[in-house]
This record gives sequence, structure tokens and C-alpha cells, in this order.
Amino acid sequence: MAAITCSNLTKKFGKTTALDHIDLELEPGRIIGLAGPNGSGKTTLIKLAQHMLVPTEGEILIDGKAPGPETKAHLAYLPDRDFLPDWMKIDGLVKLYGGFYEDFSRETAEQMLTNLDIDKNMVFKKMSKGTREKVQLILTMSRKADVYLLDEPIAGVDPAARDYIIRTIISNYNPEALVLISTHLISDIENVLDEVIFLKSGTIVLHENTDDLRTRMNKSVDEYFREVFRC
Repeated sequence: MAAITCSNLTKKFGKTTALDHIDLELEPGRIIGLAGPNGSGKTTLIKLAQHMLVPTEGEILIDGKAPGPETKAHLAYLPDRDFLPDWMKIDGLVKLYGGFYEDFSRETAEQMLTNLDIDKNMVFKKMSKGTREKVQLILTMSRKADVYLLDEPIAGVDPAARDYIIRTIISNYNPEALVLISTHLISDIENVLDEVIFLKSGTIVLHENTDDLRTRMNKSVDEYFREVFRC
């Protein structure tokens, strides 16, 4: 069974069409990049899967079920902006996740915090933007979920930390899960991607195995992305 299935999926905001009759199947056990310029529909698709939005037409299913409380229990979501209570200390956030999600590993979270030299006694709002994003990623990837939705997980961190964060993603996720990563930074993550999806103006212009794409086009995924979306 596909981890995410979209059938005629459409989302409109007033007169603006964010997603336009998308048909898509994403299998478990894959790391898939979701790429496209701003306004292409990447975040809308992720929010529909997370049940933060509902379709205007068509449907989206998570493991064959409509998004809701049951699917959220098995879906780990990292939004593209701060979402944690900013007055809490990091240790308190770890305890919060541990109490809320049955699949959360406190041991995994604490090890990653130690590896990045993040003080568990620091208050979230007093940290730099990059450190806050690292903390949020650590909490998300410390779950053993069936689906991971990561919206721009490396956009706000320095290049020196990106490699660690990418290693964190590929070494801590459930290998039988689907990982869907929305990003503009294809060059930083293409080596870990099994597949890539290009979105443009709410439509899918490409969905292909990354090795097949590189062979077919005789260029990197990043090079082809730049060609497709050249201004």
C-alpha cells in the first residue's frame, strides 16, 4: 500500500489554485525530494497530508486512510517555521514529546542534542534561529513514524551543520517509512534521495527515480532542477 496517495487532489485559496488535480503515489521505504519555486504548492501538499488543510477537490490518503487523528499518530511533521512553545526549556520539550508520542525515543533525542552541543537547560526562544531549527528537527526525527514530512529542514542552518542534519535524517528515520523532504537546496540532499518530484504552479512536472533521472539527462538532479526552473 502506498504511504501517500493523491487522487485528483486540488486545493484552492479563493481564486488562487495552489494544487491542481494532482495524482500521485509515494511508496514507503523511500526518501523523496519535493522541489519547486516559492508558490509551487510544496507546503500546501504537506499541510494537506498533515490535515492542517482539507482538499477543495479530490482526496489525499495516508496509508490508505483519510488524514485525521489516527494518521497523525504515525506521521512526524516538521514545518518550515518555529512551532514549539518558546518559553520552554529544551529538556521540557523532550519530555513533552515523550509524553505525547508513543513512538518518541528520548534516548535518541538526547544523543543528538549532545552531538550538536545543545544545552538542554536553554530556553527555546533564547536560541539562535539555526539552533531552534536543529532542535525541532531532532524532536521530529526522534520518532519512529511511518511518514515523515519535512518542510525545508535545512534552509535556516549554516552549511557546516547541514551534513550532520542530513545524516541525522537518514540514520534515525524508520527505514520502512516514507520521508518527504521539501527543499530549495537540491544540491545538499540529492545524494540521499531515492526519488524527486518537481512542482510548478500546483502541478507535477516530474516524478522520477533520481538515478534514472541522472542517467537519462546526463546531469545532476540539481543541474536539471535549475534548468527546469530557470527564470
